[in-house]
Amino acid sequence: MRTATVSDIVLMRRGVVIALLGAMVAACNAPPVPERGEPLAVVWKAGPPLPAPVTNNAVAAVNTDAGVAVFSFLGLDSTKVWSGVTNAAYRWDVGSPEGWRPLEPVPGPGRLAATAQAVRGKIYVFGGYTMAADGKERTLPDVNIYDPSSGTWSRGRDIPVPVDDAVSGVWRDSIVVLVSGWRNESSVDRVQWYDPATNRWSQGTPIPGTPVFGHAGAVVGDHIIYVDGAVAVDDTRRFALDTAAWMGDVTSGDPSVVAWSALGEHPLPALYRAAGGSVGGLALFVGGSENPYNHDGIGYDGVPSEPIRQVLAFALRVSEWRNLAAPPIATMDHRTLGVAGGMVFLVGGMEGGQSVSSKVWYADVKELLASIW
Repeated sequence: MRTATVSDIVLMRRGVVIALLGAMVAACNAPPVPERGEPLAVVWKAGPPLPAPVTNNAVAAVNTDAGVAVFSFLGLDSTKVWSGVTNAAYRWDVGSPEGWRPLEPVPGPGRLAATAQAVRGKIYVFGGYTMAADGKERTLPDVNIYDPSSGTWSRGRDIPVPVDDAVSGVWRDSIVVLVSGWRNESSVDRVQWYDPATNRWSQGTPIPGTPVFGHAGAVVGDHIIYVDGAVAVDDTRRFALDTAAWMGDVTSGDPSVVAWSALGEHPLPALYRAAGGSVGGLALFVGGSENPYNHDGIGYDGVPSEPIRQVLAFALRVSEWRNLAAPPIATMDHRTLGVAGGMVFLVGGMEGGQSVSSKVWYADVKELLASIW
């Protein structure tokens, strides 16, 4: 073994000093980490408004050769009545002076509470429900596939257990999961996986908690995370908010086996129809309401629901809840965030007074991920 000389020791000490000085400089230049109760800084910008107000729409974003493209499908217009349910589709190429442009409508009837996810350049629109003039609702099993490069629609295999108001996410950039949700008369506890490569469905371990709808969630790495949602109080269509957070572990690599665990209650408020999505190691939940409501924004308790101006984040690596700076206007009645290129997009929804919105907000969170998590 080589024995250290005096000169070696001097050099090692000098290296330690240099390393410490470098760390001190880096710490001085790094953005300050806010105190626990202080929202983390995120700059929200206004995007071009949609051609028409829409709420409860399915939103997704993809990276294209030209940059990021954001999509809005289906939803309910400003009338908030059955005839205002639409199958309209729109696209915005971020940075383009054109703003949003209409696309070929989603095949089939207009519907509410569908969810959309992007996988390898294509967008998959799942489920949702139709509404008739007499108020009757029907959950659809539809899987509609949009190819942004060709501007064409195709049909995927139907959802085995049709759902609306479900949580969705993409696991390992290849398989979509649908978690719980509503089906015609009641919520279901199903965890359903769709593989676009094979056009096949499989079932995962059901959720252990109470079946919910209108919850918010995302897939972060090998984990499914979802919060809150509405649960039935009795059989007279009275609902209340569940205030729990759950995490499903799929690190086994087998999506049929999900190891569920309770995360406990997250920082208040509880959320109904917040927009969910993931960026890097963060699960994000934007907006929402504390009072479960029907399609028109009126609570099941008869009280008009109002949106919350908030962004809740869960950092998987450190198992930590934090709040981020919120968009300038409170909104509710969302399903998913559009996420691409390190940016998140909040499209449409309802503002205060149950007003259907055409507004679009977006934020770049890459710097936040690099500096904090």
